[in-house]
Amino acid sequence: MDRPDPVLEAITGTAGDGSAGIDRQHCIPGVTAYAIRSADGDALQFSLPVILCRPLLTEIPLNPRGSAGAVALLIERIKQKAATDPALGPLAAKGTRFPGKYAANTEPYTLVGSPDALASDLWHADNRNYADARGIHLLLRGVVPFPATVSPVAVARVAETTAALIAAVQKIVFTFPARVFEDAWIAVLDQELLRDRLPDLGLVAFVGDGTRFARACTQYRCYYRTAGPKPGTNIPFSCPVELEPVEIELQASNRVITGLGVRRREVFAVAGSNAQGKTTFLEGILSGVDTHAPGDGRELAVTFPGVRTAEAMNCKLAGSDISMFFSALPPGIGGTVTSAFGMGSGSMTMAAQVQQAIARSAPLLIIDEDRAAPNLLVKSCLQRDEVTPLSRILAEDRGRLGDTALLFAACAMDTLIAEADRIMVLDQHIASGLDRKIFRKRVAEMAQRVVEGMEERPGV
Repeated sequence: MDRPDPVLEAITGTAGDGSAGIDRQHCIPGVTAYAIRSADGDALQFSLPVILCRPLLTEIPLNPRGSAGAVALLIERIKQKAATDPALGPLAAKGTRFPGKYAANTEPYTLVGSPDALASDLWHADNRNYADARGIHLLLRGVVPFPATVSPVAVARVAETTAALIAAVQKIVFTFPARVFEDAWIAVLDQELLRDRLPDLGLVAFVGDGTRFARACTQYRCYYRTAGPKPGTNIPFSCPVELEPVEIELQASNRVITGLGVRRREVFAVAGSNAQGKTTFLEGILSGVDTHAPGDGRELAVTFPGVRTAEAMNCKLAGSDISMFFSALPPGIGGTVTSAFGMGSGSMTMAAQVQQAIARSAPLLIIDEDRAAPNLLVKSCLQRDEVTPLSRILAEDRGRLGDTALLFAACAMDTLIAEADRIMVLDQHIASGLDRKIFRKRVAEMAQRVVEGMEERPGV
């Protein structure tokens, strides 16, 4: 024997004791079930689909949509135990020369579900790790030391190790308190049901008071949607009275919470000086399409599916409609304003993204000033007449946004902020509301000071 194929046969032949064992229905060689030598040749990486016959759906008679919360909690508990329980050591590659190479397998994870394929290298609740009428299904991936030569003794040792791993997981699953499972279940169910109800509430997004949006990235969770909560200073959100907080009863826990509701078809501005949390707030809204585990900080931030973003980037246009913003095409761009072709500038690409979102009836469009084309947002004295910036569209023809709500963050885009239905100002990461009339007066006064300043310095 010179290949580890016999190992797969040996470990998938584990019989179990009737309450735990290999999940034969989901045992797909090379996909969910495999045993392969590591790149350095000193270890064996394996994957095993197992089933734990604890009747969770019967034991906790709640809507099954929340069961992912229980599975996610269970997985995190197993990861934690892997640091101290030798039988769970393979999950953390204990005993191998380079266990750090496999640390992703036990990396903490606070997402329970997502409409997108996020963090596929991490172990978390998904379509391979779930609960159904048969029990709890888990895909166990681990790494064990393995000799250069495959021998019957080596195969038997690996089979014993994986059998002990399954037994250790079984012990955790069957001793886990139902009450703790239920808490995580209800937390997920609250989010799922609230997301469904948003249209009936006239909302496209909701941010509950107490939400903590700030994130801390790691080597394996370096994307804001998958990153965990930021330790230390992480200021909780509180909806200002001026922005008319919404009161909502959560259907699973029967709790009544308050927070900010972003309304259907409204234009909502998140304003403030530099580095005050505007982008973090937008990222939190975008993360609301995901379902979060208790402790993530974003459990009460819920966004209806279909949210879109628009940002400046040089991309090729392939029949893009930019007619909302451009009445004529610049040199080098072919076609027409309703079907443009060629390498588009940042503003043209962003225009196409905005129009595509509106054409597809996106419930919410998000724009961040930091990633936007300023000349598509506000008017300049140098701008040609064939370009209509977003601020002018909002002032003169709001209906062109259709049913799409607009949420944007801005600091220097005063004339754009002035067209928002509601203005939220972030200062030291704390939110307050600002009346649009007051803001417009401030803009006019500042503009006057700028003009007067230029007149006083004619020789500059």
